[in-house]
Amino acid sequence: MGLHLVDLYRSPNIGIFLKANDKAVLVPKGIPSGKAERLATDLEVAACHTSVGGTRLIGPLVVMNNKGILASRMIDDYEMDEISSKTGLKVTKLESRFTAVGNLVAANDHGAIVSPVFEPHAVKQIQDTLGIETLTMTVGGFIQVGAMIVATNSGAAVSPKASEKEAEEIAKVLKVEASPSSVNGGIPYPASGVVANTNNAVVGYMTTGPELIFLTRALRV
Repeated sequence: MGLHLVDLYRSPNIGIFLKANDKAVLVPKGIPSGKAERLATDLEVAACHTSVGGTRLIGPLVVMNNKGILASRMIDDYEMDEISSKTGLKVTKLESRFTAVGNLVAANDHGAIVSPVFEPHAVKQIQDTLGIETLTMTVGGFIQVGAMIVATNSGAAVSPKASEKEAEEIAKVLKVEASPSSVNGGIPYPASGVVANTNNAVVGYMTTGPELIFLTRALRV
């Protein structure tokens, strides 16, 4: 247990490249196998080398819990097969004109916070694929709710830009405590620099000591 400081492609914005649940961490095919295995060990999961739409930007293009995986409509069939075979979960393309599903949805196994930009049929697809109830809302005035929240079945780290009322609503839907934290020295979008599951979390290497304390409390790791 405990947070681990890492970088990817010399960047502290590791959430752009990774996505995890309690069984697997999705990593870009380009990263060295040793680093992928360290990430998998830190999160106590298997590493799945893949891409989404031919890009290494997995984080903004995927949302997953332990029940299902939703990906941007940009994802190719062979990529869906790669992810499904490694995670044991069905991968579904989100039928929406909005492609950055990972930036627009935050989910655990209990619920999801969904951006108000989504069409009603897309919200229904999110509910059905992830097997959860959803709440449509903005966070701190931002529609990119997936970037503003890192959620696991243990806790949720929420952007400091969120109001106390918003944090309470988030906690109610996700059925975990939600606490504010920034990452990488003041970045108010936790998902950009935090990748977490119920087991553990990895964070960008520029994350400060106080931020590590807040994230440890928020994610219960």
